[in-house]
Amino acid sequence: MAAAATAMRGGSSDRGGAGPDSGKYVRYTPEQIEALERVYADCPKPTSSRRQQLLRECPILANIEARQIKVWFQNRRCRDKLRKESSRLESVNRKVAAMNKLLMEENERLQKQVSQLVHENAQVRQQLKNSSMANDTSCESNVTTPQNPPRDASNPSGLLSIAEETLTEFLSKATGTAIDWVQMPGMKPGPDSVGIVAISHGCRGVAARACGLVNLEPTRVVEILKDRPSWFRDCRSLEVFTVLPGANGGTIELVYTQLYAPTTLVPARDFWTLRYTTIVEDGSLVVCERSLSGSGGGPSAASAQQFVRAEMLPSGYLVRPCEGGGSIVHIVDHLEFEAWNVPEVLRPLYESSRVVAQKMTTAALRHVRQIAQETSGEVVYPLGRQPAVLRTFSQRLSRGFNDAISGFNDDGWSIMGGDGIEDVVVACNSTKKIRNISNGGNAFAAPGGTICAKASMLLQSVPPAILIRFLREHRSEWADYIMDAYLASALKTSTCSFPGLRPMRFSGNQIIMPLAHTVENEEILEVVRLEGQPLTHDEVLFSRDIDMLQLCTGIHEKSVGSSFQLVFAPIADFPDDAPLISSGFRVIPLDTKTDIVSSGRTLDLASSLEVGSIATQTSDASPDNCSVRSVLTIAFQFPYELHLQDSVAAMARQYVRSIVSAVQRVSIAISPSQSGLNAGQRILSGLPEAETLARWICQSYHYHIGVELLTQSDEAGEQLLKMLWHYQDAILCCSFKEIPVFTFANKAGLDMLETSLVALQDLTLDKIFDESGRKALFSEISKLMEVGHVYLPSGVCMSGMGRHVSFDQAVAWKVLGEDSTVHCLAFCFVNWSFV
Repeated sequence: MAAAATAMRGGSSDRGGAGPDSGKYVRYTPEQIEALERVYADCPKPTSSRRQQLLRECPILANIEARQIKVWFQNRRCRDKLRKESSRLESVNRKVAAMNKLLMEENERLQKQVSQLVHENAQVRQQLKNSSMANDTSCESNVTTPQNPPRDASNPSGLLSIAEETLTEFLSKATGTAIDWVQMPGMKPGPDSVGIVAISHGCRGVAARACGLVNLEPTRVVEILKDRPSWFRDCRSLEVFTVLPGANGGTIELVYTQLYAPTTLVPARDFWTLRYTTIVEDGSLVVCERSLSGSGGGPSAASAQQFVRAEMLPSGYLVRPCEGGGSIVHIVDHLEFEAWNVPEVLRPLYESSRVVAQKMTTAALRHVRQIAQETSGEVVYPLGRQPAVLRTFSQRLSRGFNDAISGFNDDGWSIMGGDGIEDVVVACNSTKKIRNISNGGNAFAAPGGTICAKASMLLQSVPPAILIRFLREHRSEWADYIMDAYLASALKTSTCSFPGLRPMRFSGNQIIMPLAHTVENEEILEVVRLEGQPLTHDEVLFSRDIDMLQLCTGIHEKSVGSSFQLVFAPIADFPDDAPLISSGFRVIPLDTKTDIVSSGRTLDLASSLEVGSIATQTSDASPDNCSVRSVLTIAFQFPYELHLQDSVAAMARQYVRSIVSAVQRVSIAISPSQSGLNAGQRILSGLPEAETLARWICQSYHYHIGVELLTQSDEAGEQLLKMLWHYQDAILCCSFKEIPVFTFANKAGLDMLETSLVALQDLTLDKIFDESGRKALFSEISKLMEVGHVYLPSGVCMSGMGRHVSFDQAVAWKVLGEDSTVHCLAFCFVNWSFV
């Protein structure tokens, strides 16, 4: 027994010295372990052929059996996984401890609030009792609301008094005693979430509060949060005009802030505030801020009429050092947006605390967490680019799009005359000129500028995330390749003459190359390559491809936000100072009281749009989802030369009108009140061809391999298709052509490829395998054609978003139709996971 135990311990470790009598378990020498470790560093999961090659090329492993090498790699991966899991659990434990502290404080706050309410209730009862016994019939109120006299902002002592009052009020909100906070719907506190998020209930204006743990020092957190334009995409500018010393080494600042308008239908907002930065008694850093009255129109008097002065009630950041490193951050935003001058249908944008929480409060906390993870090295971006550089591109895309929507006069924008129909607004900016790459980055020699055509429309019963995902994945449904080429040509040549462009045709193919994404995938930055198709044989040698830098917001399956965006700009190269002419779409939900339909619902819209069919609503469609309203804003920018200004303006206006028509057509197709079908539901109902394909897949699998693919393969029709759709392993079908294109995938297959049924047709079989995987597949093609099925060894493939996916085994078989002809090829990837 002791010998057996010793043998088992040796087999589960990395010791070894092989011999004929060493039995099932071997001991590895340090040299052997070093050789295996080198291979493991390059390929943690080598295939059978790779292991055989290792034995042939490494003499010191010659006396080790191939199966023992396989066991060593399995044990090595297991130890690596356990080590990572241990590190993750330690991190989670620290977060749990910090979140537990926050929850205990929240519980203490609620207990104090209950005690206070009980005390106030007793006082009210006593007052009612005394008033009923009194003979005085006077209606004079016992409670008066004191009115603070206006203060002179130019008086330093007056500013210090305002700052101290602001600090007191802010701390009472941050600790939860001044406002009746309720947990924000859809947000759950915990170590794996953004933190504790609450919104106001029954207070003046709109307010939101969030607290969470970040792995940064308090001074660094305060520095990041005070730079509001770097994380709040709606912030146009923040200028500090006066800096005065405060208590405890703090500072008092007079700040003027401008916000972009979220849509063309509402004016922009601005604030004139006092900002107080100080250290409180427990060593915590505090940045609190509130509006000042009587501060004039701000520094940008030329555009003051384009702004509505909004009010910031005591708000700010409380940053406390955390034991063991890091900080606990409390964020409070309390605003009064003056929604009286906004159309009634759009007032939810300014009267919803949930919108403030999503756009400002949690955005600030997520930004700090993003920088913390980048600083610690948890986030690694491709192409060797620094995170700050990629964030700069995202900010410039967003700012360019916001600038086009708002069209401020002091930026040079002016409205051009229309054609009698006011559906599209066209603005001109003669001061905004892009630099062409071919001319050394110089501005155009000929006078000109930029023209923006923009429009807003109200959408009823259209899920915003689904609409943005479709616009992203099916550009050919709404875009004009000639317009894209026109924008791209402005970057590469010294002329952007629209009438002189040679005719082009868009092949319909687009290649999406991811660059970066935020921690929770609420924003994705990518490069999109549009493949042009030459019209003549002579043009084959010339590249007609167009590259777009693109920012997507709100398309992730779990995204919950106040706006969903698709913003892009053509790029000729990728220098850090590349000119960006942003265009795109923004969808803002108006009915924030209802949950947004999950963006995981993806439709096969290409087919429905072609035939113009409208499916019937399913029985499980939520009535609330059918009443979701949102406002869509479209803005496209075009460079022009002065002598072509009117022509480009007319072209831009007509182009945006065509996009509006395309979006309306798409909206009808994806409206839950019309279709109500998600990716699974759409293929599971009303499509007999999908049911036929499911039956062929299962029958062919049993015919070639001899076993049933599904446990209840005798089911038929829709039930069989549902079972195949929810099958645990990834099943993919590709066309039986020279270039195999994927035509079908079950839910696990779509998850593995990180795509949807809409975009599945853009992936080919060769794109998902790496070089070794393609070699292994091609070596088995003849056997597949002869026998009807093959088994592929474990390996690594690529998802549609460029992520590595490992699988234990893959099975490929021919799917036969009714006449026994090969209809397609099917693949089943067993036990897949992201590397």
